[in-house]
Amino acid sequence: MDVKQLALATVVLLASAGAQALDAAAAKALAGQSACLGCHAVDKKLVGPSYKTVAAQHQGQADALDKVAARIKSGGSGLYGAVPMPAQPQLKDNELKLLAAWILTGAPDQ
Repeated sequence: MDVKQLALATVVLLASAGAQALDAAAAKALAGQSACLGCHAVDKKLVGPSYKTVAAQHQGQADALDKVAARIKSGGSGLYGAVPMPAQPQLKDNELKLLAAWILTGAPDQ
């Protein structure tokens, strides 16, 4: 994905989420608090897929934000391997969408 495609994807995701801006620092902090970073990294597979792999898997899907947010909330296995991802039912909808948008834009630091 080149810079223009990434910028366009970010705009589309944020517009579909109704967000004013992607707060990458807040998303990364939330990922840390929710233990996401124990199993996922930006650009390499740990226990689960890298965030770049997730973004690539959902590239061009109009409902990607909702799919990824729902997957974070419900957890599960099978999409990227047999190791189950724990559910995050305690996260609010806006937190799920923030994490999903951040992941789908490649988990930027800023």
